[in-house]
Amino acid sequence: MILSRYTLKNIQSKALQVPEESLFELPEKVLQFGTGVLLRGLPDYFIDKANRQGIFNGRIVVVKSTTHGDTSAFDKQDCLYTHCVRGLENGQRVEENFVNSSISRVLSAHGEWDKILACAHDENMQVVISNTTEVGIQLVKEDIKHHPPVSFPGKLLAFLYERFQAFKGSSESGMVIVPTELIPDNGKKLESIVLELAHLNSLDDSFIEWLEQHNYFCSSLVDRIVPGQPDPQLKSSIESGFGYKDDLMIMSEVYRLWAIEGDEQVKKVLSFAKADEGVVIAPDIDLFRELKLRLLNGTHTLSSGIAFLDGCTTVKDAMDDEQVSSYIAELMLEELAPSIPYRVDADTASDFGMKVLDRFRNPHIKHNWISITVQYASKMKMRNLPILLRHYQGNQQAPERFALGFAAFITFMKPVEKEGSQYFGEWKSNKYPIQDDMAENFFRKWKEVGEEGIVHSVLADTGLWGQDLAALPGFYDCVQKHFTFVMKNGIKKALETVQSKKLFA
Repeated sequence: MILSRYTLKNIQSKALQVPEESLFELPEKVLQFGTGVLLRGLPDYFIDKANRQGIFNGRIVVVKSTTHGDTSAFDKQDCLYTHCVRGLENGQRVEENFVNSSISRVLSAHGEWDKILACAHDENMQVVISNTTEVGIQLVKEDIKHHPPVSFPGKLLAFLYERFQAFKGSSESGMVIVPTELIPDNGKKLESIVLELAHLNSLDDSFIEWLEQHNYFCSSLVDRIVPGQPDPQLKSSIESGFGYKDDLMIMSEVYRLWAIEGDEQVKKVLSFAKADEGVVIAPDIDLFRELKLRLLNGTHTLSSGIAFLDGCTTVKDAMDDEQVSSYIAELMLEELAPSIPYRVDADTASDFGMKVLDRFRNPHIKHNWISITVQYASKMKMRNLPILLRHYQGNQQAPERFALGFAAFITFMKPVEKEGSQYFGEWKSNKYPIQDDMAENFFRKWKEVGEEGIVHSVLADTGLWGQDLAALPGFYDCVQKHFTFVMKNGIKKALETVQSKKLFA
């Protein structure tokens, strides 16, 4: 049996929430650009939850913009899919399964553009959501009368112009537009591109005024790990237990956050926010961006060299190792959290940090450390350097665990072999890829100054960091101390020494 609207009545499992028939009759209120698992596992999760509670009462029309693949899986299953939530919350295991019925239909931009434009004539339409990857929010100088336009901003502009004409520019016909692409100020950037494209297409001044006055482009931050389908064994077990096949099944962690920049009018339109505390609508979402960037992403970056060189393959492996997990927790809560370069109280940072540790321990999420080391140098600069500089505003001593993480970073970034354009490092006779645009730079440094001079060479590289990190009080000495110890004794001994707070010999 394949999951569909008409086979729901045959599902008997009490471990699965299924939608009521009335939910299929709700009007279409959202146009969503993207079919990916992040959208289905986060925004669509919130909308479905709100619909179940009788709050938002609107369904989603999904636009498939890419040419590869088709919409047949959605068509066969009436756009239904099973969402399995697995993980830890406040240290407790959570398992939740439900059939998401928020999507009404999926339309191909290349074959059904007229149907997409027809949605602009629906007075119930209120919201646009997108996740077209970071590359999607780019200016492409194009004629938006192209059928369809090439770029996502072009498609969005064509839809909004169609809506403006359909409702004669009424204030009530404006849309709330919420991009979720992972770039800072994604709403502001999308708005500036759409406006520039409108001018390039010589669209009416009255339309541009409507665009600016009656549409809300809201920057947003999404945070939830949605790997996609469960592994084959788990998926087969779930399907067997529920009695149906589901080619659209997704799994996600428990933690969820969608922070949206908006005012009271935006809150009124995005009423689904009332259904779950994971949706936050506020005039300023920088706090949420900083917490995620510094405590989740920053901890990942500073820990990745430590964990990988210690032999941990995944984040979960590291959290199962008492030494590595203690290092990660202490690094995050004792060194990173107090130095976030943003006004945040200690309790808020600590609460967020504890949730991050729960996420790291999730046995259902396989996050490989080697993947986290991709673009290691630029991540270190963007995520961790501001924390280091903020630390020195109130301290004259080097942060010990931060320095150890930096020493592991330098150790990892030792290319010993090149195959084509790919560099490789080696640790304990195991070869690994160094997937970093700065790999050639590090290869040259190691060759020129060797092990004795590499720490100073890296820290003093103003072209890399924008300033001389070796000049920070005690930082060079601390990183050099840890680096020398790691090269001589290995990561495990270095972790023992840091955690026992012994002095290095």
